[in-house]
Amino acid sequence: MFEDVPVRRTRGQALAELAREDLELYGVEELRERIQALEAEIARAQAAISKKQSGRAAADALFGGSE
Repeated sequence: MFEDVPVRRTRGQALAELAREDLELYGVEELRERIQALEAEIARAQAAISKKQSGRAAADALFGGSE
């Protein structure tokens, strides 16, 4: 009768869950891989910031910006 509906995560929930994870369960190599993955995510977030700032600067230039 009822279908399994996937639970939708809220924004930032995955990061919060990641921060609470027990790192004692991981080996050294797994921790290094985790760091690489986190560094890649940081780079992705920084690229998104740059893109948003560029878009904002273009809009400000076009419409005169805020005073």
